[in-house]
Amino acid sequence: MADKTKKPLLSEFPGITTEQWMEKITADLKGADFEKKLVWRTNEGFNVRPFYRSEDLDSVKYLDSLPGEFPYIRGTKKDNDWFVRQDICADDAKAANEKAIDVLSKGVTSLGFCFCAAVDNYETALETLLKDIVLDAVEVNFAAQKGSKELTEAFVAYLKKNNYDLAKVKASVNCDPIGCLTKTGKSCYPVEELVDRAKAIIEAGNAVAGLRTISVNGRLFNNAGSSIVQELAFALSMGNEYLAQLTEKGVSVDDAASAMKFNFAVGGNYFMEIAKLRAARMLWATIVKSYNPATEDASKMAIHCETSQWNKTVFDPYVNMLRTQTEAMSATIGGADSLTVQPFDSIYKKSEAFSERIARNQQLLLKEESHFDKVTDPSAGSYYIENLTNSIAQQAWDLFVTTEDKGGYLAALKEGFVQATVKETADKRKKAIATRRENLLGTNQFPNFTEKVADAITKETSCGTSCCSGETIVEPIVAFRGAEEFETLRLATEKAPKAPKVFMLTYGNLAMRLARSQFSCNFFACAGYQVIDNNGFATVEEGVEAAKAAGADIIVLCSSDDEYTEAAPAAYKAINGEAIFVVAGAPACADELKAKGITNFINVRSNVLETLQGFSKELGL
Repeated sequence: MADKTKKPLLSEFPGITTEQWMEKITADLKGADFEKKLVWRTNEGFNVRPFYRSEDLDSVKYLDSLPGEFPYIRGTKKDNDWFVRQDICADDAKAANEKAIDVLSKGVTSLGFCFCAAVDNYETALETLLKDIVLDAVEVNFAAQKGSKELTEAFVAYLKKNNYDLAKVKASVNCDPIGCLTKTGKSCYPVEELVDRAKAIIEAGNAVAGLRTISVNGRLFNNAGSSIVQELAFALSMGNEYLAQLTEKGVSVDDAASAMKFNFAVGGNYFMEIAKLRAARMLWATIVKSYNPATEDASKMAIHCETSQWNKTVFDPYVNMLRTQTEAMSATIGGADSLTVQPFDSIYKKSEAFSERIARNQQLLLKEESHFDKVTDPSAGSYYIENLTNSIAQQAWDLFVTTEDKGGYLAALKEGFVQATVKETADKRKKAIATRRENLLGTNQFPNFTEKVADAITKETSCGTSCCSGETIVEPIVAFRGAEEFETLRLATEKAPKAPKVFMLTYGNLAMRLARSQFSCNFFACAGYQVIDNNGFATVEEGVEAAKAAGADIIVLCSSDDEYTEAAPAAYKAINGEAIFVVAGAPACADELKAKGITNFINVRSNVLETLQGFSKELGL
């Protein structure tokens, strides 16, 4: 019998109010502005506070829903298992089949076959490609350059020929004519016919309930530098465009919605990405419900995630493993139905067995050792994540409504609204990387000083379908990585006959010269320059003499602000134009130094990229 005299563990402690927390925080800030110091403004357009409490959830209406229940914010199923997917180029069907059989024995439960080249006969290709693969025990996904309808018909015919139980097969075809138009600005068919093609493919796959034939590729926006809200809002608008036009053409809303799979990229903003997937399911369920489907199941969003390309780097590529690991965690905690972890080297070469093995095992570790598949929606009830989910949902819905008010996704794309919105955010993120407000470890911050990568970069790339050629009818969304401009700069240095030498002229105050020399070494190494650090010199003249003896192209004076008043002009005079002279810091005497001809300063407010590009141009790289 339970002891009724026992009290809850913390019952003797008084409750702490939000006002008391704020009083304590205000006192600890010692007069600093709370909003400026501790409130974070996101790329998504809303503020994130440093702490949340239960009262912050009072206005959130969906908290009582359970996993598998409308609006599916907590997942579309009652467990958290997901398919571990690996993508394979299927141009050589026999080789692709052998590879598929091999990776299925190593933990993969979902195969992504990509036909990068045109296929004359899909029936023949599938006979070879799918040999010995048990299709009611593994998910299969197809992407084709052309002929998605023919591919779908051939796949259904293959299933029937081999007597599969069509109710047990899980598969998808990456047919997304609207996404193709978004990515390339071109279409194989008149825009008016795009949805007719989608309808034909849905009808071709109707016999297989678990076959999703229409893809909605929100990842296009993520990989072009969009915000999380933009990726979600525009993906929802693309999905709604399909729904609206398909239903107008006689496809039932249940068939149209059940034929769709949403593909999202998952970036490095850990908690925000978890919240994105939760918000996505809720908003899509709301949209589908407005079409009055016959069954509630039609409102369930099928989500495939893949790790983002935006934040991946060529330099220090093993850091990509850390990035993809947190991204995989976000996707699985957020309730993705399937996940592709891109190999760490996939952005600059055709991945090999080692990197593919690591990518597979990153997911298997989450399942077999961390048991992420055993707990459904583990973030539920977190004051922080629930607030993020609610904020993302509100912001994404507002942008979705704005897009719909312009006539829907296609109309907004033709107008240029979608492209301009994404570009504005991407440009802000580019600038943030250039100024180190957004860090890419090993690229714009803490680079490996001696790393060389030019020989590792090959022209081969990961298998991927190419969209239609022809006349450009809309401005395309341009995919790029945040590291690209820094990599271009550093590769130019690497390919030069010799790397510029940057000499640290350390002088005076010990703490300041050490701090500034470390900052400066890190700064110039981002361009691949050879940096030469020093313990210190008794006089600036002695330092300049040592720099000239070392063949320095750039000499950086590292000292304290007070000492710069005399030391900087002395060093500038001693250098006498034989090397580029730079002062580390933003001293109060900067204007006086500029008046004496000293123009180069580097500090935490510098645009690192533009500054280094300027030096490279001056050095003739």
